[in-house]
Amino acid sequence: MLDFLNLFTRAKAAESKALGFCFNDGGREAAGFQGSAGDCVVRSIAIALQLPYLTVYEDLRDANATYAQSRNDKLARRLNAGGSSPRNGNHRNVFHDYILEHGFEWVPTMKIGSGCQVHLRANELPLGILIVRVSKHLTAVIDGVIQDTHNPSRAGQRCVYGYYLKR
Repeated sequence: MLDFLNLFTRAKAAESKALGFCFNDGGREAAGFQGSAGDCVVRSIAIALQLPYLTVYEDLRDANATYAQSRNDKLARRLNAGGSSPRNGNHRNVFHDYILEHGFEWVPTMKIGSGCQVHLRANELPLGILIVRVSKHLTAVIDGVIQDTHNPSRAGQRCVYGYYLKR
């Protein structure tokens, strides 16, 4: 609340380095998709893997359908009722394995009750090809530059739950 009085907070904020930003829709428009959608998972994976947007879209549609057919849980029922389209988001239970299968490893940066330890800042993330998980969003970060349709960093204050790092 009184962070402006805390010298440590001001010093830490001064030494943080913002990530660069580059607009990148992951090939969504080129694939013929129009309008807005909650497809950050598809976009970030397509960007990080350098795959066509439509390829990732169809792969995740198949993964959603497979999950819905093979499971009997709340997510499977929701996918069966609403369809398997990845247009309006994907659940971690589905996309996590897909990303790991493509040569990434998961690096958690936050544990229950630990508070935020890593933010969407250049000096807090490694260089390389990353798919970063923040609250209700996935974004690709390549060598310190956010590749997305908007800058989700909230001026370096956005907490990172974890990231997938290309091995």
